[in-house]
Amino acid sequence: MSADTKIAELLTELHQLIKQTQEERSRSEHNLLNIQKTHERMQTENKTSPYYRTKLRGLYTTAKADAEAECSILRHALDKIAEIKSLLEERRIAAKMAGVYSDSDPPRKTMRRGVLMTLLQQSAMTLPLWIGKPGESPPPLCGATPASSDYVAKQGDKVAARVKAVDGDEQWILAEVVSYNHSTNKYEVDDIDEEGKERHTLSRRRIIPLPQWKANPETDPEALFSKDQLVLALYPQTTCFYRALIHTPPHRPQDDYSVLFEDTSYADGYSPPLNVAQRYVVACKENKKKW
Repeated sequence: MSADTKIAELLTELHQLIKQTQEERSRSEHNLLNIQKTHERMQTENKTSPYYRTKLRGLYTTAKADAEAECSILRHALDKIAEIKSLLEERRIAAKMAGVYSDSDPPRKTMRRGVLMTLLQQSAMTLPLWIGKPGESPPPLCGATPASSDYVAKQGDKVAARVKAVDGDEQWILAEVVSYNHSTNKYEVDDIDEEGKERHTLSRRRIIPLPQWKANPETDPEALFSKDQLVLALYPQTTCFYRALIHTPPHRPQDDYSVLFEDTSYADGYSPPLNVAQRYVVACKENKKKW
């Protein structure tokens, strides 16, 4: 089965799941309305009789079951979306290797900087939010949660890569994994910036995988970097990571970090607060401050 055919099938299944979600929600709204009306009657009569207690117990039991059913459908829909994104990424990588490009993913040599910045912003916005079950801990690469020690980034994954610049200095750049050699434990990565047009061979310690899920500050705040923590963050409108301090962590799932970049041109050594998406904030491997 071709990727296009599989994607079409998954989209059809996703459409059906969305319809089921709406049907489930409409059914549960009737029960929630009954709960509200029962509470209003109790307040009017100013009493909690055994009848009302029994009725409310049944209504809340039904409401819980309705919510669990809707949650199950939504998780199934999220799985379908993840499958579709994975297939689209596989198709993009295959086209890149074959030298065939689409309008949404032009060849690096012709990509304008504005287009690249837009694509990076879209990648950050569409990074899935981790939604765990009650009591479930966020997985590796969710927010600030690091990858496991034996993790190997896949072809096409975006990473922070430490490379030598033209002037000999080292810098952290946004790169895409081309391959990993298990014999030498080295990655081949492409500089994401079309102006670089370079392929680098780097050891594992020079690679930091980017988050694969956003952490939800409302349910998993421990999976976020905390205030004043030292990180590497992608400087806005560039493809380079620089050392920064967390000024304010996200408060809502759609929020960015507010960070202070190290900058000697300011009296206190740090830039004013700048927003950086969760997608582009990773742990800093260097603890000593450099000027």
